[in-house]
Amino acid sequence: MSGGPARRRLLGPQALEHIRSGLSGRDLAIVGQVADLRLMTARQIRAVHFPLSEHEGELAAARACQRVLARLVRDGLLVRLERRIGGVRAGSAGYIYGLGQAGQKVLGLEGPRRRVYEPAGRFVDHTLAVTELIVSVTEAARRGVLELLSLQPEPHCHRQFSGLGGRSVLRPDLFLALGVGELELRWFVEVDRGTESLPVVRAKCRAYDAYYRSGREQAAHGVFPRVCWLVPGEARAEGVERTIARDRRLERRLFAVTTDADVLGVLTGRTG
Repeated sequence: MSGGPARRRLLGPQALEHIRSGLSGRDLAIVGQVADLRLMTARQIRAVHFPLSEHEGELAAARACQRVLARLVRDGLLVRLERRIGGVRAGSAGYIYGLGQAGQKVLGLEGPRRRVYEPAGRFVDHTLAVTELIVSVTEAARRGVLELLSLQPEPHCHRQFSGLGGRSVLRPDLFLALGVGELELRWFVEVDRGTESLPVVRAKCRAYDAYYRSGREQAAHGVFPRVCWLVPGEARAEGVERTIARDRRLERRLFAVTTDADVLGVLTGRTG
């Protein structure tokens, strides 16, 4: 990690209260969202929290975002990874941010203190891909394409249920409830980066099918969400679709497979 002094600062109650008293609502929203999503790039933070409608242009929004992020890192609310998305040429927009220890304290998060470490590239890629979908949905809501009724990242979207094999936990990457016209569309989302084998994909689909057959979600909400597999390209989409179609144990209508280019159309029911 970068963006902080070599020695770790010990934050006492007075220092923490001083930091907390200087935070704006936007500051808290940024820190809270980074805590929820685990990682965000500067570009993603800017897209959500520094909309162009509130600034004179992209450059002004970028500079305002840079100033805020520098301050949040300075005060230990966020930490900045050494790795960048897009390399050095991406500039400050490619910086990746996680929750700092002061941020955990300010938010009052329970549990053990979060470790500050440089995560593996595979974890970073997957986490930022989930975040990117959330950014796209947020921007679509801002344009009036949809209404964002509910958004649950991990672990809030996890579901416990009892199946034939005993107690199980379903672990989607994301749950979304979207308002489109008079409809409410509910989705579990699996962000697939093409790194898992197709048998692993099939096993995850069977977990969704088992949860569907348990009836627990339907009893709680009256409907079972569809499952959107978001994949990196057409070749992977064909492989996932073929895997689902060949498994006769699966309720095929539960699943939709799409790429980044078409995901909003699928999630809003306009395609797929």
